[in-house]
This record gives sequence, structure tokens and C-alpha cells, in this order.
Amino acid sequence: IFTIFLYLSSLFRKSVMNPKRCAACRYLRRRCPKDCVFSPFFPPNNPEKFACVHRIYGAGNVSKMLQQLPVQTRAEAVESLCFEATCRIEDPVYGCVGMISLLQTQIQKTERLLARTQAEITVSQIKHSQNQHSEFM
Repeated sequence: IFTIFLYLSSLFRKSVMNPKRCAACRYLRRRCPKDCVFSPFFPPNNPEKFACVHRIYGAGNVSKMLQQLPVQTRAEAVESLCFEATCRIEDPVYGCVGMISLLQTQIQKTERLLARTQAEITVSQIKHSQNQHSEFM
């Protein structure tokens, strides 16, 4: 019985503790196949990245999305999914739309400040040129 226990525990350690598995397969507690769609994008040293994406989209949906994309665009898609999932976890109501809205507001404020500063520079230049013109007369 003890021998069977040792054998089963070694099998468990090999299947669960395999450091070569990607974070997705490790999280899902499954073997990581050689053609794993997740392994290029979810390295074993960053399990939070997959956990976040899985929590929002689900592993099956992410797998389907990645398989439908050309290989050269998958990395960018994963980064986008990670960003959107993180935003959704931090702000469940607005998600990344809240972040985009905040950034747009900051851009508008900065554009108004820039326009005001440019107007002040123009007024200053006009006053300076008028002062120089009046000195010559």
C-alpha cells in the first residue's frame, strides 16, 4: 500500500508540479501539449496573467479566439485581453472604457491648457512687437 502511495504521489508531482507547463495549463491542472495555444503567451512564471484572463473570458473562449487569429497577431491580442481583463477586474462596471474615458478627459484638459498657453504666447509676442514698434517712432 505504501508503494502504491509513493507511486501515485510521484505521478501527482509530475503532472501538477511540472515547471515546463505554461501558466494556463498549470492553472487548469492539465498537461501542457507541445502545440498548446496558451504556452507562448502565458509563461509559467506569471500565473496571474492567465488567471485574470480566465476569470473574465474563460479558457475555452480565449482558446477559440487565439486559434481563429493568425499566429502573428496572437501576442497583441493576448496583451489586449490581459489589459481589458485587468481593467474589468479593477472596475467591474466600466472596465477599460472607464480608463479610456479618463484618458480622453485628460487629453481634452491638456489641449485646452495648450490652446490657452499658445494664446498667451501670441498676445505676449504682439505686445512685445508693439513695444518695439513704438520705440522706433
